[in-house]
Amino acid sequence: MFKKALIAEDFESYNSSVQKALEELKIEIIDNVQYCDDAFMKIKKSIREKKPYDLLITDLSFVSDHREQNITNGRDLINIIKNESPPIKIIVFSIEDRAEIVDDLFKTHEINGFVSKGREDLKELKQAIKAVFNDQKYISTNIKNSIKTKNSYDFTRFEIILVKLLSEGMMQKNIPEYLKENNIKPSSLSSVEKCLNNMKESLGVGNNEQLIALCKDWGII
Repeated sequence: MFKKALIAEDFESYNSSVQKALEELKIEIIDNVQYCDDAFMKIKKSIREKKPYDLLITDLSFVSDHREQNITNGRDLINIIKNESPPIKIIVFSIEDRAEIVDDLFKTHEINGFVSKGREDLKELKQAIKAVFNDQKYISTNIKNSIKTKNSYDFTRFEIILVKLLSEGMMQKNIPEYLKENNIKPSSLSSVEKCLNNMKESLGVGNNEQLIALCKDWGII
């Protein structure tokens, strides 16, 4: 198991809960901070003293207050640590659990685990720590399913056009006229309805509003 862990979390209640979870896993040294700047300073100090942390658990959002900060959020903290520190395993523990955010954290920021704050979150956090210690990636189950759907669904140009038009306020019944005027095929109302219904069924949403919201979240439109 990890020997030395650092918790970066600005809410004291979560800080204490995460520390308790780490104690239950018999992690020997556990430090916690409420500011990203303090997290980075502790990590740099641990390196100088040749006693580096081997695990960082951090939130993404940190509330600003009277104290001026150079590093104001978890993403920037992760980037700086990745660029300036020896290898350290990183688990993000956050309420910001939209699929596109989590996907980017793994692909761009190369984190090792993501746990969504919510029901059973500390139980999941302990599972994540065990998995990451064994060189496995960990993602909360609900997010994993969403990311899998996003990455496996290949939006066509026609589908993107339809959702974009809906997001701009165009009525579904008026879309065929726009398609005909712009020489986009197919342009019949039945084709539009069939395409939108197929998307909603495949992506597990019930109406056009949910479809638009999902595509915005995923950066499709």
